[in-house]
Amino acid sequence: MSLDADGIGRAAALLRAAQRVFVLTGAGMGVGSGLKTFRGDGGYWREKSFAELASRAGFEHDPVLVWTWYNERFAAYAAAEPNAGHRALAELERVVPHVFHATQNVDGLQKRAGSRALVELHGDLQTVRCTGCAYREVLDAPFDLARIAHACGGKLRPNVVWFGESLPEGAWESAAGESQSADLIIIAGTSLVVYPAASLGRVGDESVAVIEINPDATGGPNVLALRAGTETALPAILARASA
Repeated sequence: MSLDADGIGRAAALLRAAQRVFVLTGAGMGVGSGLKTFRGDGGYWREKSFAELASRAGFEHDPVLVWTWYNERFAAYAAAEPNAGHRALAELERVVPHVFHATQNVDGLQKRAGSRALVELHGDLQTVRCTGCAYREVLDAPFDLARIAHACGGKLRPNVVWFGESLPEGAWESAAGESQSADLIIIAGTSLVVYPAASLGRVGDESVAVIEINPDATGGPNVLALRAGTETALPAILARASA
């Protein structure tokens, strides 16, 4: 997909003028790193729906199956490298006065790219936590399925937000506040269908400029839609804005 040179120029002009940028990213950010989007393969794995696998009920019913799926995702994330889109967003923190980035991704790639002003709205797959106590640990390899039962009587589970669960404490509040105070919002690699995160994009709020980067970008009255991959559009915008 070729880049829209005019759109890149308009996006760069918005970025040059911005003082406070809020970034919202989703699974499309990982495509340039070889990762599949969460919903991109029909929503099923081993004849189980993602809603079953990514839920407390599914975990209680078959924690081994759920962890097997998450271990596959962990291995894929560990093998992947941040792409040019991730690196451009990390660099953005050094060229704009104030940047805040909220991601729906749990792959850890944006942190690995160097972003610091970052909140992971849906948790991360590099940490394990207990269902029965405050115990946490960092994973550096796929989780050992023999260790699901914890000494407290709870179970060790992925530190991700499942369907029906609340976002991590403080994550929503900080992201919502930063979204409301931004003079430019960049929506990258997300179709804005998962709530409440989608509301952070402020699509339809003509008091703020929004750049939407997604092959299926739909635009809006206040939205500059760039129908392109984030791994190509984001570096192009940053390079043009810095020229």
